[in-house]
Amino acid sequence: QLQLAESGGGLVQPGGSLRLSCTFSGFTLDYFGIGWFRQAPGNEREGVSCIGARDASRAYADSVSGRFTISSDNAKNTVYLQMNSLKPEDTAVYYCAAAQVSFCSISGLNDYDYWGQGTQVTVSS
Repeated sequence: QLQLAESGGGLVQPGGSLRLSCTFSGFTLDYFGIGWFRQAPGNEREGVSCIGARDASRAYADSVSGRFTISSDNAKNTVYLQMNSLKPEDTAVYYCAAAQVSFCSISGLNDYDYWGQGTQVTVSS
């Protein structure tokens, strides 16, 4: 059974940093890529970043490029999203999801078959 769980969300001031973790089981990053998505109240879910199987590809949304970094630790079955220089508009529930792809996409939500439950990130002073 494939499972994913996010952690690391919380309340942070503008300009601050958070590191989200996506811990998974039932598959490996040899065959699956991981995407990070977010959804703010009243908005559609949007892609933030992704990493393909065997780190074949990485992608970032324009709104987070240069501020967020995705990475993986195969030994820990975990993918991280390091978020720096956070802005109030980054406030959302953040989800990780898995797709059996080498070249990942952050625009194709339907490509992702397995989802975590989400973790809240709030950027506010």
